Amino acid sequence: MKVVYWSSTGNTEKMAQMLGEEIEKLGGGAEVAEVASVSPSDLEGEAVFALGCSAMGDEELDEGEMEPFVQEVEKFVSGKKIGLFGSYDWGDGEWMRKWEERMKEAGANVVGTVIANNEPGDGDQGNLAELAKSLLG
Repeated sequence: MKVVYWSSTGNTEKMAQMLGEEIEKLGGGAEVAEVASVSPSDLEGEAVFALGCSAMGDEELDEGEMEPFVQEVEKFVSGKKIGLFGSYDWGDGEWMRKWEERMKEAGANVVGTVIANNEPGDGDQGNLAELAKSLLG
């Protein structure tokens, strides 16, 4: 399963690695990759995948790399099972709620979202483990 992320401070990258580890603990295969190293078309044939992005600006996705990537994914995400995750430093998680709604409007089956305030901790690890179960289930 592909786990694609963009991280500004390393916190979302850590979450991506944690999610990959949880997927593997459950017997799944995980390919964790930075968004710059993959193409949206790499996900087109996948039935299940996860996307991660930290909150930027006024609680938005990164406009340089992640937003254009997500715009392309929206074109083919209908019917796919996905999970979303990311970290934030301020606000209340609005960027994730907006992102989840976008993906649902595009037809995705969003099985879970996980957000961490700054560096992910033990509670976030547990939430990522639940997300891994939902993705593999």
